Amino acid sequence: MDKKIPLKVVGLSHSHTQSGAYALILEDTAGKRRLPIIIGNFEAQSIAIELEKMKPGRPLTHDVFFTVANTFDIQLQEVLIYNLVEGVFYAKLIMDNGMKHEEIDARSSDAIALAVRFKCPIYASDFVVRRAGVGIEEEEAESQPQNAPEKRDKEDALKKLSTKEIEKQIDKAIEEENYELASTLKKELDSRKNQ
Repeated sequence: MDKKIPLKVVGLSHSHTQSGAYALILEDTAGKRRLPIIIGNFEAQSIAIELEKMKPGRPLTHDVFFTVANTFDIQLQEVLIYNLVEGVFYAKLIMDNGMKHEEIDARSSDAIALAVRFKCPIYASDFVVRRAGVGIEEEEAESQPQNAPEKRDKEDALKKLSTKEIEKQIDKAIEEENYELASTLKKELDSRKNQ
């Protein structure tokens, strides 16, 4: 068995290579390499909602799975991203109910969305990290902000809103299922609370 590298979720961003997709950024716990995985909008929203501790009006599919598993005492012990073939990551859910231990095939994006809910460890095989991982120094050198002025304008507009206006916009964004906007607004709100 290939060595397992522990990972943590460090961010989500729009994919620069695929329209309507997101890059999920995982980092090894030693902080030396990052593993970017392109995922769909739904999975990105599901991960962001859990990371930001937001409560959608209705439970998402990953929330339903989490509730069902807990109801029947099934634990997600770990997620393992074990292979990479032609740009597609393969993952397993390592599940246990005290009597039976199972490894269930899953898309990596769904596996991560469940891992953040179960608060279980996320691993990748050494093979996957060596093949698709990016050194942090390399990544920082390559990432020159191309739309920095546009981003600054949005940040400035947010800073002009009152706390109550931001709270109302968060509620509206969640109601409209625009979780990306809700996440951005919540970060602004949190930054004000920490000042």
